[in-house]
Amino acid sequence: MRLTILGCSGSFPGPESPASGYLLEAEGFRLVLDLGNGALGVLQRHADLYSIDAVALSHLHADHCLDMCGYWVARRYAPGGPQPAIPCYAPDRAAERLTLAYGLEPDPGPGMADAFTFHTLAPGTRPIGPFQVTTARMNHPVETYGFRIEHGGRVLAYSADTGLSDALVELARDADLLLCEATFADGPDLRPNLHLSGRQAAEHAVRARARHLVLTHLAPDVDKQRSYAEAGAVFGGPISLAASGQTFELAPSDPLPL
Repeated sequence: MRLTILGCSGSFPGPESPASGYLLEAEGFRLVLDLGNGALGVLQRHADLYSIDAVALSHLHADHCLDMCGYWVARRYAPGGPQPAIPCYAPDRAAERLTLAYGLEPDPGPGMADAFTFHTLAPGTRPIGPFQVTTARMNHPVETYGFRIEHGGRVLAYSADTGLSDALVELARDADLLLCEATFADGPDLRPNLHLSGRQAAEHAVRARARHLVLTHLAPDVDKQRSYAEAGAVFGGPISLAASGQTFELAPSDPLPL
């Protein structure tokens, strides 16, 4: 399983990265996880736009989904003709909200259904291509899902956007890699039920016994090296700061001895 960071800037694109977007690949299957402002451009450096097999959106804030509008244009008006619709797993009303965001009318008319077949997310487990995907509600002002993605005996967990969350700890239980938001600088006046600091991300990783912590959703106006240091004071395992274009390989587990 390969993870490529398309964008990791928190809340809006920064000078070094688009907003949230991630590409997961295994067995030739490509799953895009979130597609925020600017992430579609970086995606084209790592995959053909028409080779994507599915999209999953954690929530409907613009920094996690707005480039779906551009992706609809790319698929609908491809040089070789309209591309077949691919599944999009997203919170309730995603089809309507994204259709309106582009300026289309959801009814009457197909909206974005000619490019995407929308499936409503709910807590639980489902297969998406070769991945086993478990979703749970996160602690954020809008309907938001974190993800646990399993393949070949390896586990990647993704926090999406969240404040303190026991559900995130369970999603990340014994994960090989926890891709966790670290939007806020730590301090005594952190806003509750919205985002995490680097320290709080690390505390979730410790509780979950995750092996590798990757800090993402890094706000452009927050010192990411400070967030890294705050996380390192809590989590003893390897820590990485997400960066656009960065890749992580999660090789299949070695078979158990007989």
